[in-house]
Amino acid sequence: MARAYRMKTRAAAREETRERIVRATMALHDEQGIASTTFADVAERAGVGAATVLRHFPSVGDLVSACGQHVAAEMRPPMPDHADAAFAGLTTTRSRIARLVAELDAFYGRGETRLIAAANDRARIPELGRFLDMVEAGIDAWIRTALVDENPDDTTVAVLMALCSITVWQGMKQSGLTDQDRQDVLTAVLECALGFVRSETGPRDGVV
Repeated sequence: MARAYRMKTRAAAREETRERIVRATMALHDEQGIASTTFADVAERAGVGAATVLRHFPSVGDLVSACGQHVAAEMRPPMPDHADAAFAGLTTTRSRIARLVAELDAFYGRGETRLIAAANDRARIPELGRFLDMVEAGIDAWIRTALVDENPDDTTVAVLMALCSITVWQGMKQSGLTDQDRQDVLTAVLECALGFVRSETGPRDGVV
């Protein structure tokens, strides 16, 4: 019994140390960027030795992946398997585009700092690329669901993906518009882009 208790206590201590390292790393990533954060930085912030950090996370990728799990839970990015539920009950393309914009507005509000940091170091840390690929796959799926009545081709989706990017959102955020006005403008922009692309490419598969 005593041995089992000691093992349970040690396991709890290891988990607490691991969580402290992850939280320290996330704070440093927010403050100074991801690629520029070293194991020594993390160890100092977490109050442990560098060897302890390495024992829990043998590589930068391992540490970034662990942080990514926490970040995804906090950000709640759009996921492909949530797309149908997000647009449930909406019967027009306009209403679905408005919902898409509102959901992305909220998502970017939750994740702005970390999404930009991940994008900045995407080419240097493969795990960041995989995380952003996941985010982009979700946005792609939500755009296709929002445009389900329009039979969008890949070009149409790519155009709307570009207009739904966080860089466009940041620019609009800095414009001085209210949140609702920003969403209304972006909704109108997406509708205009959809109409333009359709007029340039012509009707497809019976869509007029």
